[in-house]
Amino acid sequence: MSQIGFWDIVTNLIFATGWTVLLSIISFIGGGILGLILLFARIGKRRWLQRVVKVYTEVFQGTPLLMQLFLAFFGLGLMGINVSPFLAASVALILWTAAFLVEIWRGCVTAIPKGQWEASASLGMTYIEQMRHIILPQALKLSVPPTVGFSVQVVKGTALTSIIGFVEVTKAGTVLANATFQPFTVYGLVALIYFALCYPLSLSARKLERKLNAAH
Repeated sequence: MSQIGFWDIVTNLIFATGWTVLLSIISFIGGGILGLILLFARIGKRRWLQRVVKVYTEVFQGTPLLMQLFLAFFGLGLMGINVSPFLAASVALILWTAAFLVEIWRGCVTAIPKGQWEASASLGMTYIEQMRHIILPQALKLSVPPTVGFSVQVVKGTALTSIIGFVEVTKAGTVLANATFQPFTVYGLVALIYFALCYPLSLSARKLERKLNAAH
């Protein structure tokens, strides 16, 4: 009979949850910073930069995250670069997150009426001034709900990092299920943990979207 009790399972899963949350935060913040840089390149006036970013987003959106994790971990290893599962997972998730955020934010920028651009240009504003004072403040309000909503996908995406050996909630659940022979209990708790992490984010996104629509 297994010597691992119910509270031992809970304790181990809570510890693994901390790594899931940490990886999610790093991925979302890192992806947000990279996504913002790519956004300016995507909506800028240099066509070659636009094409580069477009190819980047199509590649990362059009290929499975699982494959990207494999390439980040095993691919770099084949090149003689030793990386830890945590570092490989962080890099892959940051690149993946940025590819989606840049398109979400680009859609919000392009949703601003063309008249706003024309009016600001008629006032003699430069492109940077237009973006800073007119376009981005309005796009920011539009982008908050979908951005918060996408954070749920980032949290769920961390579950795939177990395939490269990173011990987050899903990996810890697999180890505990094999050790205790209680898969229903263990994976039930894993599901509850993901629900506790994701539901508040989903609820916040819906509330922000309703508030934004009401403001309009």
